[in-house]
Amino acid sequence: MALRKITFALKAPFGEIGGEWDVDQAEQTAAWEMYVELATRITVVPLGADQGFLREALTSYYALFASTREILRRHGPAVAKVPRQSGHHDHYSFGYIATWVLNGAIRPVLAHWHPLLEDWEATRPSSTSRRQHERAWPHHDELRTELERTRTVLNDYAWILADACDAPALMVANSEIHP
Repeated sequence: MALRKITFALKAPFGEIGGEWDVDQAEQTAAWEMYVELATRITVVPLGADQGFLREALTSYYALFASTREILRRHGPAVAKVPRQSGHHDHYSFGYIATWVLNGAIRPVLAHWHPLLEDWEATRPSSTSRRQHERAWPHHDELRTELERTRTVLNDYAWILADACDAPALMVANSEIHP
């Protein structure tokens, strides 16, 4: 039995998803766990031009795979119902949405940027700080732009999860207020 019915839409550079989600108790719990993961990471907080490291941002994105897998394993098939069409709307489940975010929003960023950054990091002279070397990378600004685009998708995803589990606005202290 659904506890909440929400309508959502997510758009990433690599695709989009949207429809209805009839959130039951198992999905509400899973949504809360995923929301906490997102709300407490750099993945939903704007990264200022002079803040942080690109490597640490990518590592935080990568860690979402392990977190999502753990949540899916713990809650089992109950949170992974196959999407279905009803009337004019597609109906989704937590598992489907979470997997879409990993494969449609995060994986393409990591697959492209992780090896490029790793190759650049391997060229750092011992006399140069990590910060200086990373900022000297010719693709530094381009990756920051990509991280911001992905952050926007993850921020929208986090707000969808917050709605699904009727959560307090944990991200307001860390991020912009969602409309």
